[in-house]
Amino acid sequence: MAPARSTLLEIAANSLASALAAQEGGADRIELCSALELGGLTPTHAQISLARERVRLPIHVLIRPRAGDFVYSDLEFETMQRDIETCVALGCDGVVIGALDAADDVDARCSALVGAAGKLDVTFHRAIDMSRDPRHALEAIVALRCRRVLTSGAN
Repeated sequence: MAPARSTLLEIAANSLASALAAQEGGADRIELCSALELGGLTPTHAQISLARERVRLPIHVLIRPRAGDFVYSDLEFETMQRDIETCVALGCDGVVIGALDAADDVDARCSALVGAAGKLDVTFHRAIDMSRDPRHALEAIVALRCRRVLTSGAN
């Protein structure tokens, strides 16, 4: 029997084919997204649904409505909340969120996104790298009860 791995391999998959290939290649978890060339965006409802039907691994869906900065309008936040509700309804395992306010601090409205996720795992993504003060942002992210943070080291 092989020893248990102490680290997990999560693959950013930008299509169903990519998610299936990651599964066959030994991934432990999938971060499902689209448009990796833009830094990753929320995949379509159909992509999420098909991946959930065909991929046996935990699927965490990136919730990012557009490329560019991480300061979102009220309409974009509403879209993000609806996308999270879709992930809950489709049986996803987690969501990957992140938003900053105009001062480049963690947006307080992220608490509503975490609330919409319910029992799903919540990861805060690389918006932390664009925050005014990554250490302060990390405290806010912990207070939100996000289980993970994706970062490039604030570079």
